[in-house]
Amino acid sequence: MRRSVCIDMKLTVQTFLTLDGVMQAPGGPEEDRSGAFARGGWQAPFPDPAVGEFVTELNSHASAFLLGRRTFDIFRGYWPDQTDPANPIATAINSLPKYVVSNSLSEADATWRGEHSDTARLVTGDVIAAVQALKDEPGDELQIWGSGKLLQTLLQHELVDRFRLMTFPLVLGSGHRLFNDGILPATMRPVALTVTDLGIVIGTYEPAGPVRYGQM
Repeated sequence: MRRSVCIDMKLTVQTFLTLDGVMQAPGGPEEDRSGAFARGGWQAPFPDPAVGEFVTELNSHASAFLLGRRTFDIFRGYWPDQTDPANPIATAINSLPKYVVSNSLSEADATWRGEHSDTARLVTGDVIAAVQALKDEPGDELQIWGSGKLLQTLLQHELVDRFRLMTFPLVLGSGHRLFNDGILPATMRPVALTVTDLGIVIGTYEPAGPVRYGQM
């Protein structure tokens, strides 16, 4: 059941991470080889039902999705073929608006496959202003999956309202990370924390102001 919507949408980040903060290509070796990354598919050895339940529940809060070009291509290569109406994740991703940020796609290319071909919309120009305008629309959540490059821009401008991080018990030592140099320091307030049977930490955090410094 969907909860009642907010006056305006919250921008939320949902991502799978390693202990050293890598978010690149959790789903498979070919998902994202940029930067000569050869460790894709690191999530596969952790088939944790608790993570699946968490992802299903949080998708029920989505009013729209905001995606970078690479993640958009990954999504539209897979989800339009998942047509089981009993699959709530596929139903949400296929039917809800998807805003793709890209300088290389044309309006004609920014389309979804299948029954919901008109649900993809291209975002160009002033991305910060466009995302803020989306957040000002009524709804529950504007959700971001993957989209690491886009995320860096949004983090630099403090546009993210909530982080849902699923941290897996492994270290890769290389790969694109969620938090990189250049973002503004911030304190995070833990909203909910759970550790699954396979050792995956599911944490929800919200920005709670600037970092305070002192001496021990």
